[in-house]
Amino acid sequence: MSNEQHIVIIGAGIVGANLADELVARGHNNITVIEQGPLALPGGSTSHAPGLVFQANPSQSMMKFATYTRDKLEAMGCFNPVGGLEIAVTETRLRDLRRRHGYVKSTGVEAHLLSAEECLEKYPLLNADKVLGGLYVPTDGLALATKQVAALIQSTQAAGVAYREQTEVTGIEQEDGKVTGVWLGEEFLAADIVVSCAGFWGMNVGEMVGVDIPLLPLAHQYAKTTKVASLEGRNELPNGATLPILRYQDQDLYYREHGDRIGIGSYAHKPMPSPVHKLPKIAAADYTEENMPSSLEFTVEDFLPAWEASQEILPDLADAEIEHGFNGIFSFTSDGGSLVGQSPKVRGFYMAEAVWVTHSGGIARAVAELITEGRSSIDLGDSDVNRFEDVQLAPSFVDETSAQNFVEIYDVRHPLEPRLALRDLRVSPFHARQREQQAFFLEGGGWERPYWYESNAKYLKDLPEDWKEPLRDTWSAKFHSPIAAVEAWKTRTAVAMYDMTPLKRFEISGPGAAAMLHRLSTGNAKKSIGSVTYTLLLDEAGGIRSDITIARLEENTFQVGANGNIDLAYFTVEAEAQNSGKVPGGWVHVRDITGGTCCIGLWGPHARKVIEKLSDDDFSNEGLKYFRATKAHIAGVPVSAWRLSYVGELGWEIYTTADNGQRLWDVLFEAGREFGIVPAGRAAFASLRLEKGYRSWGSDMNTEYNPYEAGLDFAIAKKKEEDFVGKAALAEIAKQPVTKKLRCLVLDSPNQVVLGKEPVYAGEDVVGYVTSAAFGFTVGRPIAYSYLPASYEFGDKVEIDYFGQRLSATVTQDPLYDPQMKRLRDIQDAPVAEKVSV
Repeated sequence: MSNEQHIVIIGAGIVGANLADELVARGHNNITVIEQGPLALPGGSTSHAPGLVFQANPSQSMMKFATYTRDKLEAMGCFNPVGGLEIAVTETRLRDLRRRHGYVKSTGVEAHLLSAEECLEKYPLLNADKVLGGLYVPTDGLALATKQVAALIQSTQAAGVAYREQTEVTGIEQEDGKVTGVWLGEEFLAADIVVSCAGFWGMNVGEMVGVDIPLLPLAHQYAKTTKVASLEGRNELPNGATLPILRYQDQDLYYREHGDRIGIGSYAHKPMPSPVHKLPKIAAADYTEENMPSSLEFTVEDFLPAWEASQEILPDLADAEIEHGFNGIFSFTSDGGSLVGQSPKVRGFYMAEAVWVTHSGGIARAVAELITEGRSSIDLGDSDVNRFEDVQLAPSFVDETSAQNFVEIYDVRHPLEPRLALRDLRVSPFHARQREQQAFFLEGGGWERPYWYESNAKYLKDLPEDWKEPLRDTWSAKFHSPIAAVEAWKTRTAVAMYDMTPLKRFEISGPGAAAMLHRLSTGNAKKSIGSVTYTLLLDEAGGIRSDITIARLEENTFQVGANGNIDLAYFTVEAEAQNSGKVPGGWVHVRDITGGTCCIGLWGPHARKVIEKLSDDDFSNEGLKYFRATKAHIAGVPVSAWRLSYVGELGWEIYTTADNGQRLWDVLFEAGREFGIVPAGRAAFASLRLEKGYRSWGSDMNTEYNPYEAGLDFAIAKKKEEDFVGKAALAEIAKQPVTKKLRCLVLDSPNQVVLGKEPVYAGEDVVGYVTSAAFGFTVGRPIAYSYLPASYEFGDKVEIDYFGQRLSATVTQDPLYDPQMKRLRDIQDAPVAEKVSV
């Protein structure tokens, strides 16, 4: 991007000020920052944030953002590295701290599990009769947020950044789908880029440009005590701190020192939505630390249970009182992630919203990289504003799920634990039949997804001994059933039906469709009609932004199986660029067809026998070869059948329109009865996928990895002479030795199943973390995947940390199942039930 382009940042809090600084560091100084409050006290969340920086997070990206933020704060002298201590008063929490310890260690950050006695040494005020243990991260600490903002404003002003305080943005102008500037009352300020860093006011900013910013402003209680006798004389500064920041998550509380006082933050109260239009109107000249838009009146009655719990865990508070408190407003989202990126609807409009102090510097850097380089060095999949489905943007959905996220923010939650409210929002046409078959549903992307079917429990008595899964531990057994073994067995030995409807898919059509797909992907999109191509979408640095499947159904009509709305946003933007003539290729149209269609994965050695009972079309090996698609009729239902399989068995993805879906399910199921057909769910699917070595975007690959590291270089068309996104970067990457590779790990004991995100050790060194994991029913062992140094060879031993227990695993060649692809290609000498030993 040209440094001459004018960038307007809305909001001079910790995110906006950091963004200005990150842009200056990249050579930009034609920047204006607009702040509706005074610069010294903007009045947003930054102005009252307690400044706790805890790095532990289930998301690798968010941990990296936190570590960058922490390091930048410290480099600027705006950080107090007192450490962070999370305590447990229940056995459940103690186990969870072991899991969180793994999260932190997996990123290379120092962390220690402490005994109760060690917790008391770190934090002598604790009640010795309550604490069972803790997690200590010495590099956590306190951000001096307002000090950093002031320093950033001063340094960026010196570099040429203009700040407009006590100035309100009243409108955003756009032309031909691109921002052209902002209105400041009656004044128009031209701009090429506008970035909303407005915090909980972000929803209003989004409305000005017609973009959904799905967040909910919620009040969160914070109070300071009167003097605590045991703290007197401990801190030199009135607001200083030497004790670690403390989390008491069993009671939804956290603590920090303020000199000889204790600050208490509480999530223990009911959600308190605070719509922006209902906030008090305060003149900027009247702002004080106690009187600003983001600081509402303290409701003592809501805080009293937290106060009682605090006096119990910190007995020294018995003689103290609540001196001051307020209900401070923060931004919450439905999944707890931030909202980052450029709108696909309005070019040049970026956002960095729902960002807490903990991640502020890291996310600001990511946005600066997006603006200047087109990509973030840290993957944004968890925070990309385009990740939500349309149903998840409904105000009622945002409000209810964000409020629930507030309630559950410190809960011990299983990675598969479903949302209880707002279910059955999206169901496939097979849903009625799935309920009849007693499907156990979990939710993803608003869709109800069967994980197993209780109706298959009747086959447990027939399950061969070597297919039976050992008893799981309590944690890995949650949201799991041994019925998944039956469904995997039936897939490998008979035939099974999988509901693939939630797979995101869109139609790309028009005379420029082939050109666009060819330009954006690593594969050859210009193959003949009926071809199916597995390919990658890369960014300009060669990072994997997605993997997709392209079927050429007609000369100018393609169906794309993708990973979600992020992909749809990408294709929509690229289609607009091509349609406007900015990119050559010709006119192209992108249409999301997911809701109007459905898909059954019919897979297993008897799959062809089922189809041949119902269709006169040619489903033979010669008539429909592997990775080909055809239009056909199944019992009169018009379908598009693609011969491919994510479970490694003969079969097809069979698509039809939603109105024909239930009939398609019924005729396939009835025809399959004599061949032992079963409906099968996501639990079996995940196991079979890993046995076949198939990668999953978002866990096994993202923009931080390239195809050579992920083991996906086969998806790069070797004879593709035309340019494509990432081609130049790949050429340079190919010249360098690969330093890390995604490896298959088989656990040495069949009795331990890991779930993902656990650290992988070689001795005392963390060498990776688990990206995907499942029990492999065919191989009879738990499987995990992890990026490891390229020096690791097959047969090498590593250990996976699972709740503090080291589990031995062996680096193994993948795929574990059918490496010669005989089953998929239905080669005649392929055994009917190939039980694999490892």
